[in-house]
Amino acid sequence: MNMDRRTVIGMVLLGIIIMGWSYFMTNKTNEENAQKVRVQDSLNRIAKIEQARKDSLDNIRKDSIAKLPVKVDTASGKPVNRDSIAVAAKKALYGPFEGGMKGSSEPVVIENELIKATIDPRGGAIATVQLKKYLTYSKQPLILFDADSSGYGLELTTAKTARNFYTDSLYFEPTGKSFVVNGNDSSSVSLRLFADSARTKYIEYVYGLKGNSYMPSFRINFVNMQEVIKDQIGLSWWMATPKQEKNIKNEQQVSTTYYYFDNEDHDYINPAKDEEQKIAAGIKWLSFKQQFFSSILIADKKFNSGATVSSFKSTDPRYVKRFKAVLPVPFGRTANETMGMRFYFGTNQYQALKAVPNLHLETQINLGFFGFLNKWAIIPLFSALTSSGLNIGLVILLITLVVKVVLFPIAYKSFLSSAKMRVLKPEMDEINERYKDGDPMQKQQATMAIYKKAGVNPMAGCIPLLLQIPILFALIAFFPAAFELRQKGFLWAEDLSTYDSILNLGFNIPGYGSHVSLFALLMTISTIIYTWMNQQMMPTNNQFPAMKYMMYIMPVFFLIFLNSYSSGLSYYYFLSNMITFGQMWLIRKYLIDDVKLRAQIEENKKKPVKKSAFMERLEKAQKARTEQLREGQNKNGKGKKK
Repeated sequence: MNMDRRTVIGMVLLGIIIMGWSYFMTNKTNEENAQKVRVQDSLNRIAKIEQARKDSLDNIRKDSIAKLPVKVDTASGKPVNRDSIAVAAKKALYGPFEGGMKGSSEPVVIENELIKATIDPRGGAIATVQLKKYLTYSKQPLILFDADSSGYGLELTTAKTARNFYTDSLYFEPTGKSFVVNGNDSSSVSLRLFADSARTKYIEYVYGLKGNSYMPSFRINFVNMQEVIKDQIGLSWWMATPKQEKNIKNEQQVSTTYYYFDNEDHDYINPAKDEEQKIAAGIKWLSFKQQFFSSILIADKKFNSGATVSSFKSTDPRYVKRFKAVLPVPFGRTANETMGMRFYFGTNQYQALKAVPNLHLETQINLGFFGFLNKWAIIPLFSALTSSGLNIGLVILLITLVVKVVLFPIAYKSFLSSAKMRVLKPEMDEINERYKDGDPMQKQQATMAIYKKAGVNPMAGCIPLLLQIPILFALIAFFPAAFELRQKGFLWAEDLSTYDSILNLGFNIPGYGSHVSLFALLMTISTIIYTWMNQQMMPTNNQFPAMKYMMYIMPVFFLIFLNSYSSGLSYYYFLSNMITFGQMWLIRKYLIDDVKLRAQIEENKKKPVKKSAFMERLEKAQKARTEQLREGQNKNGKGKKK
């Protein structure tokens, strides 16, 4: 059974796709299992480090207690109460920060129309942030992080004793009160950690907030601390990000640590990996990025080089990822020094991030390999339509129409090429019959000659598919990251940013899931119908009839992939298929007539054929190949005669 070159190439490509998909699905489970082991190993390593730190502090405490002279009460002759000795040991342990051993636990709250941040005097850090305009998938207040899962503080070394201190366990003294600002108003509050009884040496955290802003200011002042601490200071920031959305796996796939250097140069930890990285250069900002929200720390200048960042998948189902960063803080050991910073606690809405000047915060949103299409076409169009107040389902419909209109001239040429090949079916059947047992090269030459005379380009049908690949990949990256889709429902889908479900199976199908997405199912059915209609318009390949059935495999792969993906994307491709059906009907009814097309092909056959340089080279190569085959056959024939 002979097959032409196009059939062989198609079979090879399809085989590669099938084998690649099988390899991916087989290794996906292995990678997930390996990743679980890596996560647990990493968490165990972090736990050991933390335990070693606690043990070190305990040893320091015990050593301090042991070195204290045991005082004896002169009246009773008994040792002084060990509690007082322990207190004295703590004073020796905390050294210049003895005053931070105790303090008020009353939180300081700063609030505006968008956020509510709670500052804990113990450590002086923002312990909780609520985004007031948003809710979680379960309709609870959206807490970006809380005191149980986050914190930050300074890692210091004393100048005299070279002892390490962590300010997250020390009490800062507020010098102001909680406040609420609105509109154009602004206010600030400071908290101080004193290092002497005269209260002239201290570390000060100053927090400011404006109305209608996601960006509290944060400033660290070192006042008369040049003789207290060394010049090596690290700002340690850690966070476990709570589950906010419907599908924690989708959150884990995009949640990671981003960091920005300058001039749009940025980097990040691969969301699929559990990793710790050492950063050689100084960074401008660092982001603990979730799917739709981020916590970003921005330096007015830059953090020193040598930062360490990490990202690990959480084993606690309440949390998505665990992040940590240690950022070197500049300190020149002068009487008054300031490290100016800002936080961003807000949405990952592309235009909102881009609106922050000179920081390029939008670079943390992964727009995919063909991100330029999203950046310059899809996002501006999508933002314009959503800002007009249209229903989100209608917005996606309009975007689909725009894309299909732009691609219509190419789709028309593809349809025209298919129609010409359909009209040429009698000639193709004749060639197949003539060379069914002959030389495949001669058959290919005859086929190309027919195409050339008739003015048919057999590759024209592939062009629209090739042009749609960038759009496909751009939209695969866009829809799950589009904040505008979050918690926006349409028809039966309650949230187009994640999967829709019309049936919970009660059991899990590997690779598919435990639910049925109707939009993904409709997309698959419409794709299968389109494949069938397309094959009806194309000449059949009698040599390999099974080929037409294999074209239905790809829609099934897409069904498996899209069942747990953004339902907005499935809805888009369902609409795209339906519009394509309409275009096919329109073209067939009003633009292309097979009788007229046949007459045009006959006229083309009468015209002299102009050969391009490429076709001449191809024909020469084919002739040379034919001569080689004939010589080989002649040699074999002579050998048999002997």
